[in-house]
Amino acid sequence: MTREVRVIPLTGIPEVDEGDDLAALLVRSADRIGGLEPGDVVVVAQKVVSKLEGRVRDLTEIEPSKRARALAGGDDPRRTELILRESRRIVRERPPLLIAETRHGFVCASAGVDSSNAHGPHTVVLLPVDPDASARRLRERIRELASAEVGVIVSDSFGRPFRLGTTDVALGVSGLAPLEDLRGQRDSTGYELQTTQIAVADEIAGAAELVMGKTRGIPAAIVRGVLLQGDGTGQDLLMPPERDLFR
Repeated sequence: MTREVRVIPLTGIPEVDEGDDLAALLVRSADRIGGLEPGDVVVVAQKVVSKLEGRVRDLTEIEPSKRARALAGGDDPRRTELILRESRRIVRERPPLLIAETRHGFVCASAGVDSSNAHGPHTVVLLPVDPDASARRLRERIRELASAEVGVIVSDSFGRPFRLGTTDVALGVSGLAPLEDLRGQRDSTGYELQTTQIAVADEIAGAAELVMGKTRGIPAAIVRGVLLQGDGTGQDLLMPPERDLFR
């Protein structure tokens, strides 16, 4: 990385519907503040990507199963049914709270099924089917429109074991290596690092969230000044099950 990193909100982006040209909206917003620069990382909130890709569900069309009714607690069993459908397995349950492993391999609350910033009181938003493919399509379209080689991260808010509060993490990544592997390098005292890997994509996503927020209506940001190296995907950030002490 360089010595200075800037985080710039992309404002004036309207509500996105299925099939809209999100990349064009991002480029237009960036043009109002001087345009994108090579090496920028464009961080886009998962929810706007999900809406673009039609991942919004009307609860009035969902019939809850017996298991969903049992796990719902005081929550809407139709929402619980969608959580079950989006899950590879339920990791922990304390109805109505469910910690699930999604079909992508993410471990998160409610399998990412979320009612906030949806289209109405009876709708929920699901995670993108393939966040890495979403990031890759946005990056390619931005390159086409702006002639700028940028990285793209699709981000979402996750909780963490033993820590209060949420922080944004990278679900989908394109155009940068999501991990900086320092194993084998030596620190300032000469000690050889054995396990250190820096989740660079998650750090970028968390930085972007500082200007995006959850209630400001800002769905994207530019993180400028990060030295982009390599390439990879959001899947690279998943902890292998054999090394996971929390599951």
